[in-house]
Amino acid sequence: MENKNKQSAYQHVLKYTSIFGGIQGLNILVSIVRTKLVALILGPEGMGLMSLFSSTIKFVSDSTNLGIGTSAVRDLSEAFERDDAKINETVMTVRTWSFLTALAGTLLCIVLSPLLNKFTFSWGDHIFHFILLSPVVGMMAVTSGELSILKGARRLKSLAKISIYGVFLSVIISVPILYLMGQRGIIPSLILLAFVQMLLVIIFSFRLYPIRLSFSKSSISKGMSMVRLGVAFVIAGVMGSGADFIIRSYLNYTDSLDAVGLYNAGYMMTMVYAGMVFSAMETDFFPRLSAVNKDVAASNLTINRQIEVSLLILSPMVVALIVALPIIIPLLYSGKFMPVLDMVQIASLALYLRAVNLPVQYLSLAKGDSLSYMLIEAIYDIPIVLLIILLYGDFGMKGIGFALLACSIIDFVATLIYTYKKYHYSLSRQVVSYMMLQLPIGIAVYIVTQTLHGWTYWAMGVLLFVASAGISLQILQQKTALWNSLKRKLKGGHDE
Repeated sequence: MENKNKQSAYQHVLKYTSIFGGIQGLNILVSIVRTKLVALILGPEGMGLMSLFSSTIKFVSDSTNLGIGTSAVRDLSEAFERDDAKINETVMTVRTWSFLTALAGTLLCIVLSPLLNKFTFSWGDHIFHFILLSPVVGMMAVTSGELSILKGARRLKSLAKISIYGVFLSVIISVPILYLMGQRGIIPSLILLAFVQMLLVIIFSFRLYPIRLSFSKSSISKGMSMVRLGVAFVIAGVMGSGADFIIRSYLNYTDSLDAVGLYNAGYMMTMVYAGMVFSAMETDFFPRLSAVNKDVAASNLTINRQIEVSLLILSPMVVALIVALPIIIPLLYSGKFMPVLDMVQIASLALYLRAVNLPVQYLSLAKGDSLSYMLIEAIYDIPIVLLIILLYGDFGMKGIGFALLACSIIDFVATLIYTYKKYHYSLSRQVVSYMMLQLPIGIAVYIVTQTLHGWTYWAMGVLLFVASAGISLQILQQKTALWNSLKRKLKGGHDE
């Protein structure tokens, strides 16, 4: 019976990691097409310009939204366990605060546009561009608030549809504008994309709960606890967006827009595309961890199981990514982006550590420990800026890869020490053993990329991928009866 329960628990983690990973994978495939088209139309310089505008606006948004989109999920989840009156009241409070932060963020972006122009660009006058982009900050705040309502209500199908529709619409909208207008189309495309995304979310959200706002003193004060928790997320978000903003601005000042475009492409391939494995964290893993956050043994078990599945799924993907990058980069972007190859091959090794680290970092969120969350975020954000500035001058894009890997190691060690001392969390033997099996394969495949060429490169790359995938499939079969589950699905059966 115990073994069956254990199998069922692993099956649950694998199922939802696969479902949301699959949705994210579809999004990524469509995004690849969009990125490829945009890269061909704009080139590295245009991609760098779009990246600077996007990262700056995200920085303003993260600085002004009071973390409502994240902190509201906890309040809404609690409300959905109670009566309808409490649900409606909490939804109204979230929407009221989202509207207020949207208005404040828009106005602040307008007021700060000269300052944003000065710190973002070393050439030209882009003040008017930032004024035009100010409504995007407001729309992002509204979108974030409405998404938190859907997450709190556990409307997973709606969230999946929004994600899929959004990525298809991004291609349909942005590519024609950029094709017809070139770099002049960057601002209109960013505005229109934000509007369409907001419209898409509120269609689903307003259908669930018709819009109600209240600006009374009592209504606003009810959201203060949510705001206090959200401020910690804001500070963490500002640190993350601020680090990204400083890095991109530094590359623009010391090198060129081409460097910013290359960095953006490398970061997307390393951190964003591989993120499909982590897409189940917020929708499935986080609520499960929150439910047992006061029980140390149960929390440890929940985290370790998530790490095991994430690590086993991700490891073969990392090997395949590192080996296939000489093909993937021209396919996703163009031959002009090949200078980013070394950066991505090195930084990809950090994904092994991220597969372990990310579930552990959710522990402070599940406990509502905002100070610990900010501290853990700072452990990564501060060193990454310093190391990139230190290493880029001597090693170029390869130096950025070394910086990303070094910061991931620092973050990994510091997070495990801190959570052990603070929450008595420790890695299970299984997690350690799986890392000892998979990480050497990743290191070996990196060595292959640096030492072999021609058919020996591909032969060794395929051999290492088969080894990594074989290990993962064998362990997943033992833990989840994977083959039996697949057979039942093919025969039209259902898992219990």
